[in-house]
Amino acid sequence: MTFDFDLTFVLQMLVFASLIVVLRPLLFDPVLRVFEEREKRTEGARQAAREMQEEAGALLSRYEHELAKVHEVARQERDRVRAETLRTEAELLSQARQAANQILEAGRKRIEQQRSEIEFVLGQQSERLAHSVAEAVLGRSLH
Repeated sequence: MTFDFDLTFVLQMLVFASLIVVLRPLLFDPVLRVFEEREKRTEGARQAAREMQEEAGALLSRYEHELAKVHEVARQERDRVRAETLRTEAELLSQARQAANQILEAGRKRIEQQRSEIEFVLGQQSERLAHSVAEAVLGRSLH
């Protein structure tokens, strides 16, 4: 194989070298800067995403901790309200028993009073009836 170095080869090399000299600042350097900037932004976005993910994990942990506190406070409040309700229920039942006992006692007294009155009236009527029967049997007036 033989290589023939003539003037066209030299001319092509000069054109190639001049294109590199001219195109390097006009095309290659800006394109390389764009690639580099894109890489920086991509890496920066990845780093920002990692940081946001870590922050989200910390926020989630704090949220779960606060939620546990809220559940504990709610449980304590529920227990307090339940105890207060039981106490109030016991007081109301006690008052209801007292009121029922008072009503029952008043009813017993009224029944006893009515029984005494009925016995008195029956006693009077039985005396009159006995007196009437005695008069009817004897056939005369007992007065």
